[in-house]
Amino acid sequence: MIRPSQAIRLIHINLVLLRHGLDEVIFATHLFRPIRFLIYLSPWYWFRKDRGSYPVRIRRALEDLGPIFVKFGQILSTRRDLLPDDLANELAKLQDRVPPFPGSQARKIIEKAFGKPIDELLEAFDEKPLASASIAQVHTAQLKDGRKVVVKVLRPNIEKTIRRDVDLLFTIAHLAEKYWKEGRRLRPVEVVQEYEKTIFDELDLMREAANASQLRRNFLDSETLYVPEVYWDLTRQNVFVMERISGTPVGDIDTLRQQGISMKLLGERGVEIFFTQVFKYNFFHADMHPGNIFVEPDGRYIAVDFGIMGTLTEEDKRYLAENLLAFFNRDYKRVAQLHVASGWVPKGTRVEEFESAIRTVSEPIFEKPLSEISFGHFLLRLFQTARRFDMEVQPQLVLLQKTLLNIEGLGRQLYPQLDLWTTAKPFLERWMSEQIGRRAFVGKLRKNLPQIAENLPDLPNKLNKIIDDAAAGKLTLNWESQELQKLRQQMQHNHLNTLTTISGSALLLSGSLLLVFGSGGLIPVTLATALGFGLGSGGGILLLRSWIKASG
Repeated sequence: MIRPSQAIRLIHINLVLLRHGLDEVIFATHLFRPIRFLIYLSPWYWFRKDRGSYPVRIRRALEDLGPIFVKFGQILSTRRDLLPDDLANELAKLQDRVPPFPGSQARKIIEKAFGKPIDELLEAFDEKPLASASIAQVHTAQLKDGRKVVVKVLRPNIEKTIRRDVDLLFTIAHLAEKYWKEGRRLRPVEVVQEYEKTIFDELDLMREAANASQLRRNFLDSETLYVPEVYWDLTRQNVFVMERISGTPVGDIDTLRQQGISMKLLGERGVEIFFTQVFKYNFFHADMHPGNIFVEPDGRYIAVDFGIMGTLTEEDKRYLAENLLAFFNRDYKRVAQLHVASGWVPKGTRVEEFESAIRTVSEPIFEKPLSEISFGHFLLRLFQTARRFDMEVQPQLVLLQKTLLNIEGLGRQLYPQLDLWTTAKPFLERWMSEQIGRRAFVGKLRKNLPQIAENLPDLPNKLNKIIDDAAAGKLTLNWESQELQKLRQQMQHNHLNTLTTISGSALLLSGSLLLVFGSGGLIPVTLATALGFGLGSGGGILLLRSWIKASG
């Protein structure tokens, strides 16, 4: 049921869509077909100007709908497994440009969060925002000891605004899934669910601070990446204070060249940083667009904005590494087998059919020089092909794919000749060698050594007890499982049922014999008759009971 406030907001959305020439989105749905004739009454239909292609009009409509829809479009652009390439590329251009809220209001939010005047917390605070986005804005400040910092402050009442628009997005998604012919394939409700989780995670600045702290610890002594320090004493759920960094935006290539920084080095370092985060630390920055990356004069990267981070399971990492190495070697059968073995596609999938589909997608790509092949788009094609075989692409893999596309695009912007395949292959081979073989054995042994050392002193006594029990005939194997327990119960049930049947048959037969031959003079006739009826009746009852149990 649509609430009145949602209805008003929905009318506004439809007007924006009409203004941008997207009336086909509204009237093409089954819900609005009966009133499709109204399209001809719209002044925008008769006097519309050329507003660009369909993807461009969608991007502009989202920009007019406000920051929450801009954010939704940005996240939607990462679902390239669902969207056409031209629409995904256009949505990736959405910029989080939002007018700032007053600095005096930011000051009040900070003071309320800490329960004291800002002058007791900071030596200086610039009320003019350094940057403003849909969720928060950033101010420069100075600590009491003179250190320069930035203060990130959540927008006032932002959670209420987000909840209103997310609820509306769910309403639209359910309508689209029900009435739009493409609704089931594109799964709009699932997309909105992913968006809801991502955007509400960004509302907790303590979470972002923890992400920054973890990434900083991973690269603390690194010559390739610097992560600013978090000031935990000055961080709350809606206020985040972090070291202020200075560097050149990575997109300012002219300035970077003037500083004498090697573009080739920057491109290769970006790839190295990405694979180190994913495969060594299993914790990667999933929002590495140019606005969040700076470069120091010595060529070291600086990362900011840690609201969206990704992790992979060991199975995910193994899956990716083995698949990519198999692709390097054009071993498509191995790729298909890995997909089935790992459960990414249903167990009943025919390996030969899946192998053929992968070969069809891959061979045209590999006919190009490696330096011209997009690593990220290749991974995207893999996901799209696997989806035809009912593969469910996991959210963490979507984040990984999005980050890889960002890194690859940035690397080739800095150094167009960057061969990401050649750069990545040695890293993947080294990681695989650490997972299997001698190095993997030594590594796991070293990892488990403290636990082994702790149990080692007790080992002789335990072995001695096992030998003594075996010699005395007391050694028993205790093997319990749910299936084994069920089997044991079933066997006991069948055994009892068999005994009951045999006993009933014996009693029935005995009773019958007494009734037939009881008058032979060995025992009185009356007693023989009574015993015959008693035994026969008892046997019949037992046989009936056995039959009922067997039938049940």
